[in-house]
Amino acid sequence: MAQIVLDSANLRKAMRHLAKVDPDFARAIKEVGHPELRVVPSGFGGLMRSIVGQQVSVHAARSIWLRLEALLPTGDPAEFLRLTDEQLRGVGLSNAKMKYGRALASDIVEGRIDFARLAELDDTAAIAMLTQAKGIGPWTAEIYLMFAHGRPDIMPGLDLGLVIAAQHLKKLRKRPDAKRLLKIAEAWRPWRSAAALLLWHYRRNMPDWSKKE
Repeated sequence: MAQIVLDSANLRKAMRHLAKVDPDFARAIKEVGHPELRVVPSGFGGLMRSIVGQQVSVHAARSIWLRLEALLPTGDPAEFLRLTDEQLRGVGLSNAKMKYGRALASDIVEGRIDFARLAELDDTAAIAMLTQAKGIGPWTAEIYLMFAHGRPDIMPGLDLGLVIAAQHLKKLRKRPDAKRLLKIAEAWRPWRSAAALLLWHYRRNMPDWSKKE
């Protein structure tokens, strides 16, 4: 059975569904409009890009990534394993990110991460396969599956932007923890990935709380 993919047509369908099941989302869509679909490359490149972006600014991550792409235009994990420490430091990778990148490349080359099989797994099993790699935590795996594979029903409960947006949208007194956010998100199935896109979009357009009592 083919999996549903969160493409442009299904994103519109998902917005209609979310507006119907949650009045707060209906209000958010009226206030800020529909979010844009996000797409990142699948495979080693998509995951390595996530590692590059960890704990650095968006600008710094982009600069490092562009240099790495120039050094490794094929994006082949086997070729990545042949790069020296000096070459990887030269593009801006820290020692930790070199280690994570090599661990990820080895997992792919040796078959522990199999992208053909990944497509056949449910979300929980797919996340488990990805997070066995050093440097790939649950959030990175969830974001990768959402944007590289178009998985439609993932809610990254650890994402601070989603937590802040949900608190504001739902007018909650306290910032929800991951467990509470996931409980709230149950109502948004089977389009929780689209709900996350809408929450991020809402977060970027939120009013400044400092101007309010």
